[in-house]
Amino acid sequence: METATPLVLAGPILRRLQAKRLTLWLATSQPVAVRLRLLPQGESPRLLDEEALASATTTIQAGQQLYLQLIDLPFSQPLPLRTFIGYELALLPRGQPQWLDWQQWGADLALPGYATPGFVLQPGLTRLLHGSCRKPHHPSADGLLRGEQWLATQPPEQWPSLLMLSGDQVYVDDVAGPMLVAIHQLIKRLGCYNETLPEGLSSQQVADSEALYQQPFYYQREALLPDDPASEQVARKLFAGARKPIFTSDNAHNHLLTLAEMLAMYLLVWSPAPWALVAPEAMPSGLTPSQQQRYQQEQQALDGFQAGLTRVRRLMAHLPCAMIFDDHDVTDDWNLTAAWEQTAYGHPFSKRIIGNALLAYLLCQGWGNAPQHFPLELMERVRQACAEPGGEAHQQVLDQLLRFHHWHYQWETNPPLLVLDTRTHRWRSERSLQAPSGLMDWEALTDLQQQLLGLEAVVLVSPAPVFGVKLIESVQRLFTWIGKPLMVDAENWMAHSGAAYALMNLFWHPRTPRHFVILSGDVHYSFVYDVELRGHDRGPDIWQITSSGIKNEFPPRLLRVFDRLNRWLYSPRSPLNWLTKRRRMRVIPRRPQGAEPGTRLVNQAGLGLLELDAEGRPRRVVQLTSAGADIHFQLEEGEARWE
Repeated sequence: METATPLVLAGPILRRLQAKRLTLWLATSQPVAVRLRLLPQGESPRLLDEEALASATTTIQAGQQLYLQLIDLPFSQPLPLRTFIGYELALLPRGQPQWLDWQQWGADLALPGYATPGFVLQPGLTRLLHGSCRKPHHPSADGLLRGEQWLATQPPEQWPSLLMLSGDQVYVDDVAGPMLVAIHQLIKRLGCYNETLPEGLSSQQVADSEALYQQPFYYQREALLPDDPASEQVARKLFAGARKPIFTSDNAHNHLLTLAEMLAMYLLVWSPAPWALVAPEAMPSGLTPSQQQRYQQEQQALDGFQAGLTRVRRLMAHLPCAMIFDDHDVTDDWNLTAAWEQTAYGHPFSKRIIGNALLAYLLCQGWGNAPQHFPLELMERVRQACAEPGGEAHQQVLDQLLRFHHWHYQWETNPPLLVLDTRTHRWRSERSLQAPSGLMDWEALTDLQQQLLGLEAVVLVSPAPVFGVKLIESVQRLFTWIGKPLMVDAENWMAHSGAAYALMNLFWHPRTPRHFVILSGDVHYSFVYDVELRGHDRGPDIWQITSSGIKNEFPPRLLRVFDRLNRWLYSPRSPLNWLTKRRRMRVIPRRPQGAEPGTRLVNQAGLGLLELDAEGRPRRVVQLTSAGADIHFQLEEGEARWE
């Protein structure tokens, strides 16, 4: 007997929360009306006006049984601070006579010991969780589970102000075989709309998504991904190959292609509900022995991942979630070089894939970060595009999103949270089309400087670390010099001299904030640097705090080698420091508590915990590992005073 489709497929996920505004996201299988009751502890309950809720709710239908909803509700009476505010979300499916309370569709939403789910509005940004890089089939445990476990032990008045997810919330370009099977089952159950595909597949022609799902090309999707005919002659001479692929991921065997695949992926990584629609299925036929072994290993990892999704859903229903994309949310090496851009956007099929990923990001992530950036006119066009994927409206929206330059945003916390878009504002190399682009161009950096003027402190989110491991950046620079930046993901701030110097000069501006906290991810290991300006009378004080990944890790042996060599080659008195673009700065690594002598990099999946003092300076930095350890980063006084 077929399992009934859950009413709520994912969510509610809390997004931007303010004393007089509430934003939350959810995905449902039916169109619904919303009723919301707030329960501030020690105060009378507040039943929010249903008409106001209806006008504050925007719904996008992406399948016969898939509706994405964003509620962005202002209200006149401010909510109390430092107080647990329970909430009861009731839904009324269209055409049904009875409201369904949250216990009827999300009975496991509340934390243990609480009667309802809830949140706390903090007066300042004094505590937050952050992380990036959550690959479902990585063998490490899920750091979001550790976050939920830790949150349950904290009194509400000490809850973090937010959870910052700084990139690679999904891996569109690196999908496990069992996950792709689940995606296709879910698409069928939700009746996701058929998408007409453009011509130009590499060696196969698939007219639309229905034909693709019938012959899904498990572990063989690189045969579907477009290639670059212009590279054929060069490739034959240099590499004895035929053509160069446009997408450069090493793990693109199951790269997602259609909008429906990408939306289904989001549902499956954020919620246990859609997994009820995925029936256990035998391994797909036609796999080679090595593919069969890989499938079994991935299935084992996904079984553990799926088992924790109830707690992941619970965490995201209690903390405001800020998000920004990095490359894997779209595709590996996204916009790394000008040559990559020319090739990818010059081909109709690769352009469609990138556009679909951006549209899925908008609907599932970007929308809730800053709803004001996405006007009703744009969302109406998005609604039309989702109703007929592959049609003219769909292509027009994708073209608009590929030109869209307001993915960055600011939350008015204290200190302010500024989240950078380091993917679509690239500063293209003037030296070579093959050289890495700067992570932000001159105009974007100038706009950032204007935002920073007059602030006393700021929490700046850069998906890639501003101050990274010098040795690893040197290796990336070497590969760039020999024309192979794609081989080492040469995506760091120092890879492009113009962007690097413009950013460094920003820190020297006389009206710059006194305290910079930079949060980053991307690299699959965690570290903390204290940064000082040489010869500067007062600050700014800068802290680079990197937590990565949530469910991903760096190859351990290789990282140990890099860690030791970096410490030897770039010790405080090493003359090599004067060869870097940061030579006018002191970069002082903090020691992870309990680590082996000489270790500065933590290679354990988990979440970062940051506590700030009243002036916006870090007073406690911890990596909450998915294995259960709390690794504190400590400043060694001897290192802090080198000259």
